[in-house]
Amino acid sequence: MSESKNLVPRIGFHAPVAGGLHKALLKSREMNADAVQIFSRNPRGWTARPLVNEEVELFRSTRAETKISPVVVHCNYLVNLAAADGAIREKSVKGFREEIERGIILEADYLVVHPGSAKGSCEADGVRTCAESLKAACADLDLNSLRILIENTAGQGECIGYRFEHLRDIIMACSELNLGVCFDTAHAFAAGYDLRDDDGYVATLEALERNVKLTNIPIIHFNDSKAAYNSRVDRHWHIGAGEIGQEAMRRIARAREFAHAAFLLETPQDETGDDARNLATLRSFITM
Repeated sequence: MSESKNLVPRIGFHAPVAGGLHKALLKSREMNADAVQIFSRNPRGWTARPLVNEEVELFRSTRAETKISPVVVHCNYLVNLAAADGAIREKSVKGFREEIERGIILEADYLVVHPGSAKGSCEADGVRTCAESLKAACADLDLNSLRILIENTAGQGECIGYRFEHLRDIIMACSELNLGVCFDTAHAFAAGYDLRDDDGYVATLEALERNVKLTNIPIIHFNDSKAAYNSRVDRHWHIGAGEIGQEAMRRIARAREFAHAAFLLETPQDETGDDARNLATLRSFITM
């Protein structure tokens, strides 16, 4: 697979929203980022505070001022669209519908969601349940320009989505929703896609193209992995300092096949300046 010669992908990070959702846009501009990802609500709670008109208008006007694009909303962590437990699935469908509605109100470009855990059932049933949950959550909604992206997982626990075939089957079952994919590098590596050597890297891109099409991947979660290859453990790490390594991460950042996408960091914030340092590393990869 070749490196990008002309196109330069947009880059950004998952920004904090303390003080207001618009603060994430201002922080992104401060760090010279092009794109941003946010939580629009508490990521670890079922109850969401309603968005009020003033904060929505401030977010929209700040976005117009900063020209940050794309804007990505990440779904909260409790939503499990593949849940075998009926009560959890019902809460998850309701919670995800709220996420969609908030994304529409904020005029976000993408909403990223993990496909969920099939605990208590088999993977095939989990895939079917996820697709059914997505359709139920979107029923009678006009998504406007918001596109839902299914994120590949590390396969930790009993999560589905660690094989690209799972994503393919969910997308095919929800053809009316125009779903896309958010590709997470750390998750793929931990799930058994070896991005470190030429053969593994090429095989990974070929598997993505075969199952979901590379053009349907508008967002890359660009994370190194603290967890070992094929460990099925989800542990993000600083760019170039993890198990994937600097050379392999640089190759992904410069791949022509991903030049259309936005690269978003979800790396740890262990020390002050970590986001800036990881952004600088990513920027050096794509502008060298």
